[in-house]
Amino acid sequence: MLYRVEGIVIRSMDYGEGNKIITLCTKSHGKMGVLVRGAKKVRSRHAAATQLFTYGEYVFFRGMGQIGTMNACEILESNHQIREQLHTAAYASYVMELMDRALQDEEAGGYMYEQLLAYLEGLREGKDEQVLTHLFEMKLCQTVGVSPELTSCVVCGRQEPLTAFGWRLGGALCPSCQTREHTQYLSPSSILKLLTLFTQMDLRRVGNVNVKPETKQLLRACMRGYMDTHVGVRCKSLGFIEQMEKYDLAAPPSNRTMDTPQDMKVEGKMSEESGLEPD
Repeated sequence: MLYRVEGIVIRSMDYGEGNKIITLCTKSHGKMGVLVRGAKKVRSRHAAATQLFTYGEYVFFRGMGQIGTMNACEILESNHQIREQLHTAAYASYVMELMDRALQDEEAGGYMYEQLLAYLEGLREGKDEQVLTHLFEMKLCQTVGVSPELTSCVVCGRQEPLTAFGWRLGGALCPSCQTREHTQYLSPSSILKLLTLFTQMDLRRVGNVNVKPETKQLLRACMRGYMDTHVGVRCKSLGFIEQMEKYDLAAPPSNRTMDTPQDMKVEGKMSEESGLEPD
């Protein structure tokens, strides 16, 4: 059967001496594997279409239960700006690996496809890659059914006051239950408010999000702990990001400022869909 689909390359691997197999994230069919013959050759007309982050229209033939074989491709957005910057490429690679490993084939289509497109667009526009990545992680958690409990205490169900977020327990905590979570697994109320905002955001409507550096460090520790505990997928590309952070190679440009709910500024207005709409 001949397919013509718009898709994003979320994985690209060598196959044989001159071929590549790519995994496409598509809106209508989820994840699809496609063999691109001769893609590793110097003069291959399909080489650019197999690069990670590439968004294009792919034409390929696929039999029942078989991998597709590409016939043609038109690149709609190469996303070369993302590949040219080390820290941006590292975060984007992590998101692609997360899409490939954490989602089933059908889960990667539809809503998550739209969120991935918006994520790549945000990176091209120079928005903060760490905050965008944590926002994408929250969208993925909501899709696979492991989103945190943020409106009531995860232990006793009490709705207020909520004073902290315990990522090992997986939700908000009231003062009485806060002692049930080890202090190293606790995040302050500012992070709880930020995560609540993340659940209401849509990447397609996010304006400029500014978060203070100290808040970003707390958010990073919280989201990594939560993802490791509740999603259970440890991506190889995350190790590279941690090495960059260790040697301070992933630091954003100095002219970028960032803030949270007390701390947080979002340029945009809340839409009826609880997303954010750029001004």
